[in-house]
Amino acid sequence: MDKAYEDEETRNIAVEQGFSPVVPPKSNRKSPWNYDKKLYKRRNEVERYFLRLKRFRKVFTRYDKLDSSYLAIVYFAMILDVVIKHL
Repeated sequence: MDKAYEDEETRNIAVEQGFSPVVPPKSNRKSPWNYDKKLYKRRNEVERYFLRLKRFRKVFTRYDKLDSSYLAIVYFAMILDVVIKHL
């Protein structure tokens, strides 16, 4: 979820399906709720990681026909990301 989808209906659906929404309320919301700021920050880290993986064209375009081939490319991109990060 993201702030754009923070209405009560969407939050209730997420809770019914067993998810724990960690979305801050919009600043103009009349009845804001408390949320776990540390967990929201971790969510943002995961999103940024997926954006870094999408820099690799083969991951982004997904031309592979087999899931196993695509997963191998994703693993390779993850390894390259770690190597590039530590250079």
